[in-house]
Amino acid sequence: ARWLENALQNADEVLSLRLASRSHYRKRLVDLQGVFNLDELPKRLECFDISHTQGNETVASCVVFNDQGPVKSDYRRFNIKNITPGDDYAAMAQALERRYSRVLKEQAMLPDVVLIDGGKGQLGKAVDSMFSLMEEVPMLVGVSKGPDRRAGQEVLHIEGVSEPLLLSSDSPALLLIQQIRDEAHRFAITGHRQRARKKIKSSALEEIEGLGPKRRQILLKYFGGLQGIRNAGVEDLAGIKGISQKLANRIYASFHS
Repeated sequence: ARWLENALQNADEVLSLRLASRSHYRKRLVDLQGVFNLDELPKRLECFDISHTQGNETVASCVVFNDQGPVKSDYRRFNIKNITPGDDYAAMAQALERRYSRVLKEQAMLPDVVLIDGGKGQLGKAVDSMFSLMEEVPMLVGVSKGPDRRAGQEVLHIEGVSEPLLLSSDSPALLLIQQIRDEAHRFAITGHRQRARKKIKSSALEEIEGLGPKRRQILLKYFGGLQGIRNAGVEDLAGIKGISQKLANRIYASFHS
């Protein structure tokens, strides 16, 4: 049947694209091995990035790639706490310490290469953090943007190497580093936005007298978020267990005054 032929052809094309993509990825990985002078093809690479808005709701990301590509099940985010707002060095140090103290405790696999989104200063702090946890550390590389902050102009700062490394914009190794760094950036930004939205939700409700954390959660869950609470009438609010008529009036007034 014609539809079966089309389905098989589409399946062949998908497989061909997947194999080509895998071959492409491996080529970049082999080039990275040569650039970093590694004895073996790296089996695991991890990359960290920090995201915040003017130092608020800071989130660090850790993305993981193996010799096949991204390992999304191993991705982690860290809500950064108890630092001076906007201190990216302290944020990165906290993320690394939380990540690798757990890896060591669980005797999990350490990466061959750790990429840090940042320059020489950020790398220096990362090196201190890692050596505080272990005697032998993975290869640590800081990835900073070039003078025009454009893709292809990245400067690589390698732990133990005095001179920064600049690769050509079409270098397969650099393209792989960009791919991993961009994924860490995306994952960090997504986490930061989620944390910021959650903060906005809780802030609006925190100001309402008599509405404690437990009741706030009940309301958010029942109405599906802050917008649902905003759209609710007084009687809708008063119908929720634990919300008195008086408190319902107060909640309604806070959104409609």
